[in-house]
Amino acid sequence: MDYLWSPWRMAYVTGAQDAHGCVFCAAAEPDEKTRALLVHEGRDTFVILNLFPYNNGHLMVVPRRHFRTLADATSDELQELIELTRLAEMVLTDAYAPEGLNVGINLGKAAGAGVLDHLHIHLVPRWTGDTNFMTVFGTARVLPESLSQTAERLRPVFERLVKDTRA
Repeated sequence: MDYLWSPWRMAYVTGAQDAHGCVFCAAAEPDEKTRALLVHEGRDTFVILNLFPYNNGHLMVVPRRHFRTLADATSDELQELIELTRLAEMVLTDAYAPEGLNVGINLGKAAGAGVLDHLHIHLVPRWTGDTNFMTVFGTARVLPESLSQTAERLRPVFERLVKDTRA
């Protein structure tokens, strides 16, 4: 049997938390490591790569303020959250040309939320046949692109599309 080692996943599997208590609150004031994952910043919201992606290009749109549900968001936060989700969709479509996208919010543990108390929206590019038995039986994912390569691919597309929408 062959083994695919992914020791970096241990923090995720064991539920390790950031020293600040919330990984997204820490990401709102990023250190050098977290800044490498940040691909776009708005006034009240930012777009960051998922450290444990389901697919290449897996993004999360995250409000800076810590709150749990859509009902807790201000109108301005909600508007920017949706606008940046739309922008992220456009960026992923431009950069990856996926056959589809999963866009979703998991509210609560029963819904699959990994970070329970800080609302965020996932965007995952999808292609026919992009799942395999590694995920099902090996609890591992095979991704052809590193997170730094993904960030380098997406940042200029965010910049270009933001510039185009302002013109």
